[in-house]
Amino acid sequence: MSTALDPRNSYKLFNVEDICLLVDKFYPQDFSDQEKIHLRLQLQHYELDVPNHPKLKSMSSIADLCQGLVETGKSTIYPLVDRLIRLILTLPVSTATTERAFSGMKIVKTRLRNRMEDDFLANYLIVYIEKEIAERFTIDMIIDDFYSMKER
Repeated sequence: MSTALDPRNSYKLFNVEDICLLVDKFYPQDFSDQEKIHLRLQLQHYELDVPNHPKLKSMSSIADLCQGLVETGKSTIYPLVDRLIRLILTLPVSTATTERAFSGMKIVKTRLRNRMEDDFLANYLIVYIEKEIAERFTIDMIIDDFYSMKER
Protein backbone atom coordinates (compact mmCIF):
# COMPACT_ATOMS: atom_id res chain seq x y z
CA MET A 1 0.00 0.00 0.00
CA SER A 2 2.93 2.36 0.46
CA THR A 3 3.17 2.31 -3.33
CA ALA A 4 0.23 4.73 -3.26
CA LEU A 5 2.77 7.42 -2.31
CA ASP A 6 5.33 6.36 -4.93
CA PRO A 7 6.33 9.41 -7.00
CA ARG A 8 7.44 7.42 -10.07
CA ASN A 9 5.54 7.76 -13.36
CA SER A 10 4.21 11.20 -12.42
CA TYR A 11 2.56 9.91 -9.23
CA LYS A 12 0.43 7.51 -11.27
CA LEU A 13 -0.23 5.19 -8.32
CA PHE A 14 -1.16 8.02 -5.92
CA ASN A 15 -4.48 7.21 -4.29
CA VAL A 16 -5.93 9.11 -1.32
CA GLU A 17 -8.21 6.24 -0.24
CA ASP A 18 -5.37 3.68 -0.26
CA ILE A 19 -3.15 6.02 1.75
CA CYS A 20 -5.88 6.58 4.36
CA LEU A 21 -6.36 2.79 4.63
CA LEU A 22 -2.60 2.44 5.10
CA VAL A 23 -2.70 4.90 7.99
CA ASP A 24 -5.67 3.14 9.62
CA LYS A 25 -4.07 -0.28 9.29
CA PHE A 26 -0.39 0.31 10.08
CA TYR A 27 -0.20 3.64 11.95
CA PRO A 28 -3.38 3.92 14.07
CA GLN A 29 -1.52 5.28 17.12
CA ASP A 30 0.64 7.72 15.15
CA PHE A 31 -2.32 9.82 14.04
CA SER A 32 -5.29 10.99 16.11
CA ASP A 33 -8.80 10.82 14.63
CA GLN A 34 -8.70 14.54 13.92
CA GLU A 35 -5.27 14.25 12.27
CA LYS A 36 -6.64 11.48 10.04
CA ILE A 37 -9.36 13.87 8.82
CA HIS A 38 -6.77 16.60 8.22
CA LEU A 39 -4.48 14.07 6.51
CA ARG A 40 -7.22 13.25 4.00
CA LEU A 41 -7.62 16.97 3.22
CA GLN A 42 -3.86 17.46 2.94
CA LEU A 43 -3.63 14.47 0.60
CA GLN A 44 -6.32 15.94 -1.65
CA HIS A 45 -4.40 19.23 -1.93
CA TYR A 46 -1.09 17.37 -2.22
CA GLU A 47 -2.48 15.37 -5.15
CA LEU A 48 -3.14 18.60 -7.08
CA ASP A 49 0.00 20.47 -6.01
CA VAL A 50 3.04 18.18 -5.75
CA PRO A 51 2.85 16.29 -9.10
CA ASN A 52 2.90 19.65 -10.90
CA HIS A 53 5.82 21.14 -8.96
CA PRO A 54 8.89 21.45 -11.24
CA LYS A 55 11.31 19.98 -8.69
CA LEU A 56 9.00 17.26 -7.32
CA LYS A 57 7.41 15.90 -10.47
CA SER A 58 10.46 13.89 -11.51
CA MET A 59 11.22 12.12 -8.21
CA SER A 60 12.21 8.45 -8.46
CA SER A 61 11.70 7.16 -4.89
CA ILE A 62 9.87 7.90 -1.68
CA ALA A 63 13.19 8.81 -0.03
CA ASP A 64 13.88 11.38 -2.78
CA LEU A 65 10.35 12.69 -2.35
CA CYS A 66 10.85 13.13 1.40
CA GLN A 67 14.04 15.09 0.81
CA GLY A 68 12.40 17.11 -1.97
CA LEU A 69 9.48 18.05 0.26
CA VAL A 70 11.90 19.47 2.82
CA GLU A 71 13.99 21.33 0.21
CA THR A 72 10.93 22.94 -1.38
CA GLY A 73 9.23 23.76 1.91
CA LYS A 74 6.26 21.51 1.11
CA SER A 75 6.92 19.50 4.29
CA THR A 76 5.63 22.48 6.29
CA ILE A 77 2.58 22.84 4.04
CA TYR A 78 1.78 19.12 4.30
CA PRO A 79 3.13 18.14 7.74
CA LEU A 80 0.93 15.06 8.14
CA VAL A 81 1.90 13.74 4.71
CA ASP A 82 5.55 14.37 5.59
CA ARG A 83 5.12 12.47 8.88
CA LEU A 84 3.51 9.54 7.06
CA ILE A 85 6.32 9.40 4.49
CA ARG A 86 8.92 9.39 7.28
CA LEU A 87 7.07 6.57 9.05
CA ILE A 88 6.96 4.56 5.83
CA LEU A 89 10.68 5.10 5.30
CA THR A 90 11.53 3.80 8.78
CA LEU A 91 9.38 0.66 8.52
CA PRO A 92 11.80 -1.40 6.38
CA VAL A 93 14.68 -0.62 8.75
CA SER A 94 12.79 -1.70 11.84
CA THR A 95 11.47 -4.80 10.10
CA ALA A 96 14.94 -5.79 8.89
CA THR A 97 16.40 -5.32 12.37
CA THR A 98 13.71 -7.53 13.90
CA GLU A 99 14.18 -10.21 11.26
CA ARG A 100 17.93 -10.14 11.81
CA ALA A 101 17.43 -10.54 15.57
CA PHE A 102 15.17 -13.58 15.16
CA SER A 103 17.53 -15.09 12.62
CA GLY A 104 20.38 -14.63 15.08
CA MET A 105 18.35 -16.20 17.88
CA LYS A 106 17.63 -19.22 15.68
CA ILE A 107 21.38 -19.72 15.19
CA VAL A 108 22.38 -18.99 18.78
CA LYS A 109 19.61 -20.85 20.62
CA THR A 110 20.44 -24.42 19.76
CA ARG A 111 19.30 -27.48 21.68
CA LEU A 112 22.58 -27.44 23.60
CA ARG A 113 22.06 -23.82 24.65
CA ASN A 114 18.37 -24.20 25.35
CA ARG A 115 18.83 -23.83 29.11
CA MET A 116 20.45 -20.41 28.91
CA GLU A 117 19.12 -17.77 31.27
CA ASP A 118 17.31 -14.87 29.61
CA ASP A 119 19.86 -12.21 30.61
CA PHE A 120 22.80 -14.22 29.29
CA LEU A 121 20.90 -15.04 26.08
CA ALA A 122 19.98 -11.37 25.55
CA ASN A 123 23.59 -10.23 26.04
CA TYR A 124 24.91 -12.99 23.78
CA LEU A 125 22.40 -12.08 21.07
CA ILE A 126 23.37 -8.41 21.18
CA VAL A 127 27.00 -9.33 20.58
CA TYR A 128 26.01 -11.77 17.81
CA ILE A 129 23.61 -9.38 16.04
CA GLU A 130 25.98 -6.41 16.30
CA LYS A 131 29.07 -8.44 15.42
CA GLU A 132 30.37 -5.71 13.08
CA ILE A 133 30.68 -3.42 16.09
CA ALA A 134 31.92 -6.18 18.41
CA GLU A 135 34.75 -7.07 15.99
CA ARG A 136 36.30 -3.65 16.61
CA PHE A 137 37.03 -4.52 20.26
CA THR A 138 40.33 -6.12 21.07
CA ILE A 139 41.11 -8.38 24.01
CA ASP A 140 43.41 -5.70 25.40
CA MET A 141 40.58 -3.13 25.31
CA ILE A 142 38.30 -5.49 27.24
CA ILE A 143 41.02 -6.30 29.81
CA ASP A 144 41.69 -2.56 30.27
CA ASP A 145 37.97 -1.93 30.88
CA PHE A 146 37.81 -4.65 33.54
CA TYR A 147 41.04 -3.38 35.11
CA SER A 148 39.67 0.17 35.35
CA MET A 149 36.49 -1.01 37.14
CA LYS A 150 36.29 -0.52 40.87
CA GLU A 151 36.87 -3.54 43.01
CA ARG A 152 33.75 -5.11 44.42
